[in-house]
Amino acid sequence: MQTQVAIIGGGPSGLLLSQLLHVRGIDSVVLERKTKDYVLGRIRAGVLEQGLLALMEEAGCAERMHAEGFTHDGTLISYGDEMFRIDFARHTGTPVMVYGQTEVTRDLYAAREAAGGRIVYNVEDVVIRGVDSEAAHVTYRVNGEARRVDCDFVAGCDGFHGVSRKTIPEDVRREYEKVYPFGWLGVLSETPPVNDELIYANSERGFALCSMRNANLSRYYIQCSLEDSPEDWSDDAFWAELKRRIPKDQVEKLVTGPSIEKSIAPLRSFVTEPMRWGRLFLCGDAAHIVPPTGAKGLNTAASDVHYLYHALWEYYGNGSEAGIEGYSAKALARVWKAERFSWWFSSVMHRYPDQSEFDLKMQRAELEFLGSNEAAQAAMAENYVGLPY
Repeated sequence: MQTQVAIIGGGPSGLLLSQLLHVRGIDSVVLERKTKDYVLGRIRAGVLEQGLLALMEEAGCAERMHAEGFTHDGTLISYGDEMFRIDFARHTGTPVMVYGQTEVTRDLYAAREAAGGRIVYNVEDVVIRGVDSEAAHVTYRVNGEARRVDCDFVAGCDGFHGVSRKTIPEDVRREYEKVYPFGWLGVLSETPPVNDELIYANSERGFALCSMRNANLSRYYIQCSLEDSPEDWSDDAFWAELKRRIPKDQVEKLVTGPSIEKSIAPLRSFVTEPMRWGRLFLCGDAAHIVPPTGAKGLNTAASDVHYLYHALWEYYGNGSEAGIEGYSAKALARVWKAERFSWWFSSVMHRYPDQSEFDLKMQRAELEFLGSNEAAQAAMAENYVGLPY
């Protein structure tokens, strides 16, 4: 099989890149380790920056998103029973959209299938070869059968545990990592959201987040120990703990119910450099991970796709390699800013096991300053809605 761009990974970043390339007449093949149903079963964050919305529009995949997504002009931050609002519209003139990552992926699958896009599922033993030469190709197996894709370029959109990053030699890549000493226990419930906007809560008992997927589907999180498992938490125990961490006036409005999904996610900050080696490009979680505080994971993947899509369009359109040569530096410049924001927001909102009384006072002062200072709120709003590409 031959193609211009072989894309490793059939999640949202790989599918978005494939669809955008298709719009510009550039052929691609997507190789996915799991089934379509498995990919669509993943529960992920759903706060979308304007940059991602624009890419979905350019890809021709935005109709359902605009019809069913929720535009948010701000977010709420609480500490104890105090709560203040960061007004995105006033500070930036730009909202975000709440629309589940699963739905983004579903829309992209529909578009690729309608266009006859080639997606190969259940691939195993993927090996990326020849990307340091002019004979790039990918070998893999499906149901025990050996297969090969010859291509001009390879886009690694296969996540943190994929093969793409590890294809770059160890003496070429450098990795930076911070592992956080806690996780997030997340619960999905068929209940109306406690508030029209997201609530990020700092409490003496740890962080909590009140989010939503739609008008009757809510997503809640609480900071928990990495030693916990979802089975350690009954629904009643989860709701009781959430109520201890959010303001009393919000507790009174909280509607609880049976969980339909419950999981624990560890938190880490991770970046690998460079994001390009020869004809191989890394996108999204294959190159970087952010803690979910601030909802930058999918959005940083989208910015990578933006830069790579334009670089390839430029290459195939007029033969220029400027975008390809500059991809890694340009993508990393934005990635590190998103990492900084996610690290800062995490440090402000969570309880750390080694925090001293002084540290707690500084955390409280940071929140009080943010709640009262227009410049600080403007800076947070600019980062939250997404820095420009």
